[in-house]
Amino acid sequence: MAAANVLRAALWMTGAIASFTLMAVAGRATASTHDTFEMMMYRSVIGIIIVCAVLTWTGTWHRVSRDRLGLNMARNLAHFIGQNLWFYSLTLIPLAQVFALEFTTPLWVILLAPLLLGERITLPKALAVGLGFLGILVVARPGATPLNSGIAAAASCAIFFALTMIATKRLTRTEGIGSILFWLTSMQLVLGLVASGYDAEIALPTAATIPWLILIGVCGLTAHFCITKALAIAPATIVVPFDFARLPIIAIVGALIYHEPIDLFVFIGGIMILSANYVNVKTSLA
Repeated sequence: MAAANVLRAALWMTGAIASFTLMAVAGRATASTHDTFEMMMYRSVIGIIIVCAVLTWTGTWHRVSRDRLGLNMARNLAHFIGQNLWFYSLTLIPLAQVFALEFTTPLWVILLAPLLLGERITLPKALAVGLGFLGILVVARPGATPLNSGIAAAASCAIFFALTMIATKRLTRTEGIGSILFWLTSMQLVLGLVASGYDAEIALPTAATIPWLILIGVCGLTAHFCITKALAIAPATIVVPFDFARLPIIAIVGALIYHEPIDLFVFIGGIMILSANYVNVKTSLA
């Protein structure tokens, strides 16, 4: 694979990392007022307004395809479940731990990509991802703290995010980004509305939560846009490990904003994760 494509994918993933980090902060800020289903619903409202405006402005409504509605629905259902688990875990455990557990996603991608995408997984790539996973374990240190619902939710969301990424990669073979994002926002708006209204109570946005909800909506859209662009350029097994860089960044954010402790293990694990990314890219370019 050309080095230029890997660099372009890395730049798009940088945008995704920034989006996810901001969304984590916004999710915590609104958690006392809105449950995760409401966050997803309002996020989708904002997202679909933006997507429809862009499709209208660019005159690309004709590119919104209905040929892969089944795959779009499966993708968006997996993402809806995973994202709700992710938002839920943000309120219970440190940000760095949430992201570390979420980063088991590449392991699931490695296991599922050959079956669902037909991508070839070489031994060096598998070893590189294994090194990244060891770095995550160093940071998260499972067993050092009691298992709780936050840890379980963060670990479980990784499975659904892996399925989402694999479905996204398959969709990029036949559909444009505008089509993928339109079905993302519209389908998840319906899912969010149904899930939020199951108890016949939906909390309305307040003056304090509106800016955060807007940020969640915008960042949720830009994160998917960046990931979709990256996956359209490079294989999933190259794109996903770039996301490891989120871990040291969110650890610093957690320390500065929420006074969550950072210790030597975070930096040791971060070096291992970045080393795994380097090995994976060098292997892919060989």
